[in-house]
Amino acid sequence: MNEHRRLTGKIVIATHNPGKLEEMRGLMAPYGIETVSAGDLNLPEPEETGLTFGENARIKAVAAANASGLPAFADDSGLCVEALGGAPGLYTARWAGPDKDFAMAMARVEEGLREAEAEDPAQRRGYFVSALCIAWPDGRVEDFEGVVEGTLVWPPRGPAGFGYDPMFQPDGHTRTFGEMSGAEKHGLPPIGRGLSHRARAFMALAEACLGADFG
Repeated sequence: MNEHRRLTGKIVIATHNPGKLEEMRGLMAPYGIETVSAGDLNLPEPEETGLTFGENARIKAVAAANASGLPAFADDSGLCVEALGGAPGLYTARWAGPDKDFAMAMARVEEGLREAEAEDPAQRRGYFVSALCIAWPDGRVEDFEGVVEGTLVWPPRGPAGFGYDPMFQPDGHTRTFGEMSGAEKHGLPPIGRGLSHRARAFMALAEACLGADFG
């Protein structure tokens, strides 16, 4: 722990996305961290000008920490599809448009896969990336990243999760994220296995800044 700063007390979760907010609050809850969202504080959403997920997570965390005077926790995540050259990537949310229509976004992914003649599961590979950043008002930052690989299925399956979850089947599983409960998708040991990209990134964060030990 010498090289990391311990996170305690109250923090801002720097997101206006209800699905991300629910997951991130759930991850923080066991550690006694009080959370308030950027939306609760009416904080503006900064322009995400980074060239990587990590850079965009840092932009959001630093902006929220500076505006609130509290430590801030931000995520930037996305879906990268190999047959689409890594798209939607940094534009994962934007593919859903201003109305956050992820049914449309998933259809756009499927259209791209068909144009690429990606029919076999081996041609429909992709991965979710989650970059997490904690920023303190004094300028200190901590960065973490998690990845989960899988296959893009069609049609989408399952009403759970959010975003592209219903079309993403993680490796080693027969169900999509949209068919899994929250505990299955992002539950941490000993309750879960830290399956999702966000859970994997959070496990690294928790060991570094929350004193967790996952063995």
